[in-house]
Amino acid sequence: MAQSGSPVVDQASYRNIWNLSWPQVVMMFFHFTIGFVDVWVAGQIDHTVQAAVGLVSQSLFFFLVIGMAMANGSVAAISQSIGAGLQKRALRFISMVLALGFLCGMIIWVAGRLFKWQFLSLLQVPETILPVTGYFLDVFLLLLPAYYLMVVTNAVFRAQKMVLIPLASTAIAAVVNAFTDFGFGLGWFGLPAFGYKGVAWATFASVSAATAFNIVMLFRHGLLRPSSFPQLRWMRRALPYLLKVALPTGGMQLLWHLGYMVLFAITASLPYDSVNALAGMTAGMRVESLLFLPAFAFNMTGSILVGNSLGAGRRDEALRIALRLIGIACGSMTVVGLIMWPFIDPLAAFLAPEPAVTRQAVTYLIYNILSVPFTVASMTLGGIMTGAGATIYTFAIYSSATWLVRLPVAYVLGHLVWQDAEGVYLAMLVSQIFQSSAMLYVLLRRDWYRFSMIKRNNSRNTPGALPPLEGAKTNVRPTV
Repeated sequence: MAQSGSPVVDQASYRNIWNLSWPQVVMMFFHFTIGFVDVWVAGQIDHTVQAAVGLVSQSLFFFLVIGMAMANGSVAAISQSIGAGLQKRALRFISMVLALGFLCGMIIWVAGRLFKWQFLSLLQVPETILPVTGYFLDVFLLLLPAYYLMVVTNAVFRAQKMVLIPLASTAIAAVVNAFTDFGFGLGWFGLPAFGYKGVAWATFASVSAATAFNIVMLFRHGLLRPSSFPQLRWMRRALPYLLKVALPTGGMQLLWHLGYMVLFAITASLPYDSVNALAGMTAGMRVESLLFLPAFAFNMTGSILVGNSLGAGRRDEALRIALRLIGIACGSMTVVGLIMWPFIDPLAAFLAPEPAVTRQAVTYLIYNILSVPFTVASMTLGGIMTGAGATIYTFAIYSSATWLVRLPVAYVLGHLVWQDAEGVYLAMLVSQIFQSSAMLYVLLRRDWYRFSMIKRNNSRNTPGALPPLEGAKTNVRPTV
C-alpha cells in the first residue's frame, strides 16, 4: 500500500509510465502465448476444432463481462483512493469486489449451464463443430468462478501499482497452459493425447493455477484479511460509485462481446466458405493480438495513473498522462505493425496450415494491421476514461461503433455485396476509425474529469464525488 506521507511522484513522467507499462506489456505477451498455443494445437488436431476454439473463446469473454466491469470499477475506486491517501477505503473496496466477483462467477456458471444449448443456437454454430463446441463450453463454464477471481485480483494488484504480481500470475498460466496443451492435447512428453478435450482442460488448469497464486499473494501482502471487510453501512455508501463505473463498463463489454458473437454469426452464415472463414478469423485474431494485447497494457497503465492523479485532485497531470500514453502507444504499436507486415503470409500459414484457412487469415490480418493506430488509440483512451470513472463515454462510443457501424457494414458487405469474409474484415477497420475519432473528441472537448471521486472533506455536493467513506466520517467504526 502506498503511504499517505510518501513524496509526490510526477505521474506523467516517462519513467513512471515506463515502470508501470513494461510489466504489463510482458504480461500481455504471456496472454498472447496462451491464445496462440491453444489455436496452434487445435489446428494440429483439426480445422473444425480450431473453429470451435475461436467461437468458445469469444463466448468466454461474453461470460466474463461482469467480472471485467467489476475489475474496471475496482481499479478506478482503489487507485483514486490511494491517490487521495485513503488506504482504509482502498482495503475495503478490495474485500468488497473480491466477494462480489466470486458470487457473480457462481451465478453466471449456473445460468450458463441452464441455457447452454439455447446459447449455442444463437451463435448459429455449424452442425459439423457443434459437439466439440459444446464440450469446450461445458469446461469453460465450470471455470468461471476461478476466472472471475483471477480477473478481479489482477485488477486489485494493478490498482496498487503492484504490476509484477499479475505478470508472475500470467506467466504461471502460460507455462501451465502450454505444458497441458502439448501434453494432453497432442500427447507430447509421454502423456496421453486427449485431443480437443485436452485443450479444453488445459485452460482450466492454467487459470486455476494463476488464481491460486493471486489469492496467496493477497494474503501475503496484507491486502485481504477479515478485519478489512467493510460493514453493511459502508458498503451502501461505496457501492453506488462502484456501480457508476462498473455498469457502463459492463454494458459496454456486454454489447462489445455480444457484437463479436454476432460478427462470428455473420461470418458463420456467409454464402461462401464460412467454416474456413471462421477458422481463418480465429487464427488471424491470435496473430493480431501481438499488436493489440500490448495496447491493453497502455489501457491499464492509463487507468492506474489517471486514477491516482484525479484522486489527488491533479487534473492537468491527468491530461498530460493521457496525451503521452496515446503518443507512446500508437507510435510503438504502429512500428511493430510495419515490422510485422512482410511476415503476414508465413505467420498465417504457421498458425493455420490448411491453404483455404491460410488465405482467410492473411486477408483478415491485412485489414486489421491497417487499423492499428485507430484501435490502439481507442483502447488507450478507454483505460484513461476508466481511471477517471468516466466509463459512460466508453459505453456510448464503443457500443455505437459496434452496433451502428461495424455490424451493419459487415452484413451489407459480407452478405449482400462481396458475399465473403473480406466485407466483414473491412467493416472492422471502418468501425475502429469511427471509434478512435469519437474517443479523442471526448478527451479534448468534454469534461470527463467530473466523474472522479474528488479529494475534498465535504464532497456531498460535488458532481461525481463519493460521500465520505473513512470510518470516523460515516459513523462506522474503523476496522483497519
